[in-house]
Amino acid sequence: MLIIDAHSHVHDPLADHIALLDEAGVDKTIVFMTRPHPERAGNLTELREEMDLLTQALAGGGDLGRETARRELDAAIAAYPDRIIGFASVPLDPPDADAIVDRDVVGRGLRGIGELTPPPDRAALIEPVLRAATDHDGLPVVVHGAAPTTAADLRTLTALARRYPRVPLVVSQLGGAHWMDAIELVRDTPNMYLELSTASIVFAVRLAIAEIPERTLFGSDAPYGDPVIARITVERATRSPHVRELVLGATAQQLLS
Repeated sequence: MLIIDAHSHVHDPLADHIALLDEAGVDKTIVFMTRPHPERAGNLTELREEMDLLTQALAGGGDLGRETARRELDAAIAAYPDRIIGFASVPLDPPDADAIVDRDVVGRGLRGIGELTPPPDRAALIEPVLRAATDHDGLPVVVHGAAPTTAADLRTLTALARRYPRVPLVVSQLGGAHWMDAIELVRDTPNMYLELSTASIVFAVRLAIAEIPERTLFGSDAPYGDPVIARITVERATRSPHVRELVLGATAQQLLS
């Protein structure tokens, strides 16, 4: 069984991430570009500085550090091509989304788009990206699901997913505090998927898998989460060996094929 962590970010140093994957028995991981690096912090002051960068990014911080993040992702893929599956974030609501996706995603041999982080209550900004993903054979698109994503954003994402049914649209982090809404919306929208990292309670993971067994994805959100803990949570929440295999990697593998 191939185990795929469907949500992680570039680590510094990269070898620490690979060691975590080895410990968790994870074969491959989808890795997103990242501006903050909380794993670098050695004390609370340094962590606050990194988390301030995260707050800016989640608030729609434009191109802050994008080129550096792109180079880090390219270096990670080059170092571990058999372990790391690259996804690239792209600017939201660009006038030339199709050209950007063609150059920065497809042209670099990456496998999907994400993690997109529209500002709160502005999830509609991703529509040009979904249109471009449709034009590129339905590339999977991952959108940040935890705060500051709102319940209204989840409804907007659902409406957009129904408008672009060829695009697999993944809501990450189980929709954050709005996990019950996320489960219901994803369940009723065939081209939507729910990634399970950073769930606040195990029951949320169990219910998501029970409701959407074929469209839930194991993820850790490393370095914010831990692949070992995330895998154990999925295994504890899943009784069926077949469903466990789907969640831990088979569904992700299908999305990437």
